[in-house]
Amino acid sequence: MKHTADLSLETLGGVLEQADQRITAGSHPAARVWPTGFDVLDQTLNGGFRSGELILLGGPQGLGKTTWVLQVARNTARSGRTAVVFSFEHDLETLLIRLVSLEAGQLGGLVAPNLARVRQAFEGSDGRTGRLTDRLADTDGGVEAIEVVQEYADRLMLHRSTGSGTSLETITSAIEQVYDHTGQAPLVVVDYLQKIHSGLGDETERVTAITEGLKDLALDHDVPILSVVASDKDGLVAGKRMRVNNLRGSSALAYEADTVLLLNNKFDVVARHHLLYSMGNVEKFRNWAVLSVEKNRNGRTGVDLEFLKRFDQSRFETTGRPVTEQLVDERVFVE
Repeated sequence: MKHTADLSLETLGGVLEQADQRITAGSHPAARVWPTGFDVLDQTLNGGFRSGELILLGGPQGLGKTTWVLQVARNTARSGRTAVVFSFEHDLETLLIRLVSLEAGQLGGLVAPNLARVRQAFEGSDGRTGRLTDRLADTDGGVEAIEVVQEYADRLMLHRSTGSGTSLETITSAIEQVYDHTGQAPLVVVDYLQKIHSGLGDETERVTAITEGLKDLALDHDVPILSVVASDKDGLVAGKRMRVNNLRGSSALAYEADTVLLLNNKFDVVARHHLLYSMGNVEKFRNWAVLSVEKNRNGRTGVDLEFLKRFDQSRFETTGRPVTEQLVDERVFVE
């Protein structure tokens, strides 16, 4: 009887030999680590994301999950590596507008054109004429932002995804196309997981199958996969801190993921005594997002970091800091 070879079966000696060959060939371990570009997060994750891992990002609506993952993809592309973004929520030009706004903000700071101004240029509703560079010529950083985007444009791939047609097989094929086109394995960003097409009708079964499939895909193609995940109804309650058990659809989300990150509005989760005696903190805390490392197979967990929101420029400040205030699960300050 003829047996088909099991390509997933390997002796420990074979694994050791492959590792030795990789080292002697000059491959550096850092090639398997993908910095996010957010300083204190990379320190917490011992350098960043890793090839073969599934990373999930959750958070309430409107707190910048798409902004954050797109910024990580941009940071990857700017570093010289490749990234591919599967966007179920936004058309590709919207992502481009966000990237130009981000770059303008990085270059020009607070005086740079905001997202609305950049969108006007792209939509031709700014009262000016000419090309995009002509329409942004009167801004601080607008023209330079387009030039920066052009520099990494061939390393950041965008896929307009749909819940009716973009399956795990579609994502696999696109990853292979990116590798063929660039010669590099990409960081994979999925926005968002519950939108991936599956023939299963039951949500729990569907999310379980998709989550397990993404984890297998990360391992088989030796890439990090960063996916936004939706919250259940309890996680959407205003003023309540989102936790791992609020990820919608299946316990497989927390079980299969190597890293789980959760965004929360600092104002919603900070303890009352930090607000009660200093009303000036109310507005200050509104400007910060708390990024919590709820699961991390490569280091510390239960770490709360904070980053300043610049949503008018479609970005976060990448320089963050550990949260020093006490955080709670329910907002205890009532306006």
